[in-house]
Amino acid sequence: MATNEIKISYSVGGNEITLTPHTVASYLVRGNSKATEQDIIMFMSLCKFNKLNPFLNEAYLVKYGSQPAQMITSKEAYFKRAEENPSYKGIRSGIIVMRKNQIQEVEGCFQAPGDLLLGGWAEVYRADRDYPVVAKVNLSEYDKKQSVWNEKKSTMIAKIAKVQALREAFPSQLGAMYTAEETAEYAEVSEVETESKKQAESALAKAKKAMAKALKPKEEELQIPEPAETPEPADTDTPSEQPDAVTPEETVVAPVAV
Repeated sequence: MATNEIKISYSVGGNEITLTPHTVASYLVRGNSKATEQDIIMFMSLCKFNKLNPFLNEAYLVKYGSQPAQMITSKEAYFKRAEENPSYKGIRSGIIVMRKNQIQEVEGCFQAPGDLLLGGWAEVYRADRDYPVVAKVNLSEYDKKQSVWNEKKSTMIAKIAKVQALREAFPSQLGAMYTAEETAEYAEVSEVETESKKQAESALAKAKKAMAKALKPKEEELQIPEPAETPEPADTDTPSEQPDAVTPEETVVAPVAV
């Protein structure tokens, strides 16, 4: 069967999901290279097996150069799978900090002034286990010192601790899935998205500039000749000069010849 004829359909949360190689290649692959046929078929199969909805960004492919493509799963997908398991009893998480020369595990992501962030922790509880599944991660292993890591280190490292604890607590449902924050490709995806955004903004700015230039009238075409100077009308309020009137004394009568 040709690749473009392959179709995988399954149900997630009452919604029917249909994946084809063309759909995956066109909308669900990120990176700077095209995914191979093998990568795409594997992605489609894993989505079906793990009941992931890639159209809700629960999963996508990342492909760089000649390296094999890697399926990335969202944190929300982890929690959905955990919630579907009747044994799931909740999760606690937080950050690990150096505070007053002592290492402390703080619940949540709040850092007090003077705290030195060291890592993150999480505990997942199951009804069928006597002890919680605990995950502790070191910040230095995951901090990529760019993108959101520069702005939200506490949130990011705590998120990694959560997904690792969930994966260990539910290996059958989450064992083969990894989030973007856990992979080296996360930084590269962020860089590609940032660069794409810059290119789009630059192209938009150039288009606006070209449009403004095209719509701007050329000065030489719109030069309106200045109106010719018209002479000022005579002042009608000033009486025109009239010859002096002749008085009777000045009248001269010529003699008439007889």
